[in-house]
Amino acid sequence: MTGPFDNVSPRTACILCYIPVVGWILAVIVLASQKFRGDQLVRFHAFQGLYLFAVWLFIHWAVRPAFQDLDFAGYKLLEAIMFGIWIFMMIKTSRQERYMLPLIGELAQRSAAEN
Repeated sequence: MTGPFDNVSPRTACILCYIPVVGWILAVIVLASQKFRGDQLVRFHAFQGLYLFAVWLFIHWAVRPAFQDLDFAGYKLLEAIMFGIWIFMMIKTSRQERYMLPLIGELAQRSAAEN
């Protein structure tokens, strides 16, 4: 039986985990994939991509509504920064560099080490 990621290289799998907004779906598939079960680098990027998406959700669901009545556009800046981080991480992974984001990088490293 073949899986959806059988023909995907580890580098490509890492990049896919950082696609803005939908990368979390691919990260879950990567983590469930038998092919990458033992690949710590791919697992690290999948977890970091998931945690980055969780931060985006927090900004989108908690920060934005909290400041919406105040005509505060700072959440738009936060969302733009998040988008920039996703692009930055796609570039880093395309160069096969392991870059740990502040706060979530260490959590992703610990999560990737667990089997």
